[in-house]
Amino acid sequence: MITPNDATASLAIDARSIESLKQSAKQNSPEALKAAAQQFEALFVNMMLKSMREATPKEGLFDSEQTKMYQSMLDQQLGQNMASRGIGLAEVLIRQLSVNQDAAALDDGTNGSGGVQTGLTETLKTDLLQSMSPRAVRASPRTTEEAGDAVVSKSSKPAHVQAFQDKLQAHAEAAERSTGIPARFMLGQAALESGWGKRMIRTADGSNSHNLFGIKATANWKGRTVDAVTTEYIDGVPQRRVEKFRAYDSYADSFRDYANLLSNNPRYEKVIANARDAEGFARGLQRAGYATDPEYANKLTNIIKSNFSS
Repeated sequence: MITPNDATASLAIDARSIESLKQSAKQNSPEALKAAAQQFEALFVNMMLKSMREATPKEGLFDSEQTKMYQSMLDQQLGQNMASRGIGLAEVLIRQLSVNQDAAALDDGTNGSGGVQTGLTETLKTDLLQSMSPRAVRASPRTTEEAGDAVVSKSSKPAHVQAFQDKLQAHAEAAERSTGIPARFMLGQAALESGWGKRMIRTADGSNSHNLFGIKATANWKGRTVDAVTTEYIDGVPQRRVEKFRAYDSYADSFRDYANLLSNNPRYEKVIANARDAEGFARGLQRAGYATDPEYANKLTNIIKSNFSS
């Protein structure tokens, strides 16, 4: 009989270990249940790794279909190794399925179950959520299914993306109420303009300008300003120039000014009208002259779709 240690120590692509696990599972033994739960945990970890790989830009010189294949094989083995140490999912599965197995043993046969239940019950979903992200469940009165989707979606995002979204989400939602532009579109643009917050425009004393959207200080701007070097494209040729940008007291002020700019400036009327999808929004901004970079729309569309797809 295969043991849990055998299952997690074997190669992820070893078909013989999987077949052995199938045969052992037919005996309904506790050891087989534990091994199956750990294999499921390994599959879950591999799915998370795959999602993170897909969300990471790939611009390497040596990227090819062959490297993708070997990367996938490596991720499968990483998932197997991580599951051998455990992230808590296997224990939850074992606890829930053991209860179902005991109930099936007492079944008189009238309900047609005939063995361990194969579906994830609502109790199991709750257990999974509480073991993996208890605060996410208690923070909102959403249904278990909706909370589960949120946990999976959150876990699939790179840490810097999730931190950026957590920090600015409320401000983006306030701007959405003012403009009708989806918050995730604006988060994507703020990420592009600020380099995920790592390339913020700084004042002369090094303090943060909080200018998330690279908005310049035109003649009608009455607030604080800051001079910064930027790249402008003149006839398609990049040129480094010193420009005057707006400075704000907070990120909330930056989002409010951005919402006011798009709502009250006639040149951006079509941007709001075309904000039904990420590509339409991005191309609308470029046509309106928001940026001179000829690849601006493509870059913005890619960031939104890769990191803020839902």
